[in-house]
Amino acid sequence: MPQITVRQLFIDNAEKLRLTWVAGQSGANNLLSNDASEQKPLLSLVGHLNFVHPNRIQVLGVAEIAYLAGLSSESQQEGLLRLFANDMAAMIVANGQPVPDVLKDAAERHHVPLLTSPELSPYLMEVLRFYLSKALAVSTHLHGVFLDVLEMGVLVTGESAMGKSELALELISRGHGLVADDVVEVYRTNPETLEGRCPPMLRDFLEVRGIGVLNIRSIFGETAVRPRKNLKLIIHLAKPSGEALAPIDRLEMQAATQEILGVPVRKLVIPVAAGRNLAVLVEAAVRNYILQLRGIDSTREFIERHQKFMEMGE
Repeated sequence: MPQITVRQLFIDNAEKLRLTWVAGQSGANNLLSNDASEQKPLLSLVGHLNFVHPNRIQVLGVAEIAYLAGLSSESQQEGLLRLFANDMAAMIVANGQPVPDVLKDAAERHHVPLLTSPELSPYLMEVLRFYLSKALAVSTHLHGVFLDVLEMGVLVTGESAMGKSELALELISRGHGLVADDVVEVYRTNPETLEGRCPPMLRDFLEVRGIGVLNIRSIFGETAVRPRKNLKLIIHLAKPSGEALAPIDRLEMQAATQEILGVPVRKLVIPVAAGRNLAVLVEAAVRNYILQLRGIDSTREFIERHQKFMEMGE
């Protein structure tokens, strides 16, 4: 289950949101997680002060601070006691509002990090929600070479020694970009989007049999590598004979897909044989898929034309 500490959240966002840690240092290791079993949307992790359905990160803006200030001392203590009794990971006072001493005392007593920011609360919540959607995304690891081909994330898979790295090198030399080689970290950033990233250890490197490990950034320049890309297409390299090619539909009437983290991804199988220019085939496959996404289907156009010629001949 993906999780992150409040300390890490503070470190990653302190500069952008101008965060200051006011109280509750003892709660720095409080965890934020994306537990699917709780059946709570990720957006509910961050929100304005809510006593009924509390958020894991409670944000206090101008209205919330004014509300607390308007309560009697007894009501204030009662409300804060009820608030901190919930499973709260952190609290952030936004809009540059002064932090009441009673809030600092409660945060220290209940081991809840209390942060402040001069940023407006809607902007602060938007930034944190986007950050948490990335940090807490469900993930898996896939084997293959992940590339940016014509602005589309393409994962090239296949058995060992099928030529995946050589194909990647050819595509990079033709102006496309490398995201990851060998191991690809795939994150589901929302119900329909998969984002592929490269493990830090392997970043910029591509291993090619007979040559060794190449630093693609050093050889081809900054534009030859990408930090991440949304996975849209899987191209599987297969031997030109055998069971692997049995399911291939020559007209591609039924689009094949592979499910990754519950998200279906379009999959194409390309037979590998001597004399075939795989880089050109991959580019053509990507261009054709882009056209299909725009509603232009070459196969259906061919079948419709064939049907018309048959009707004319009757």
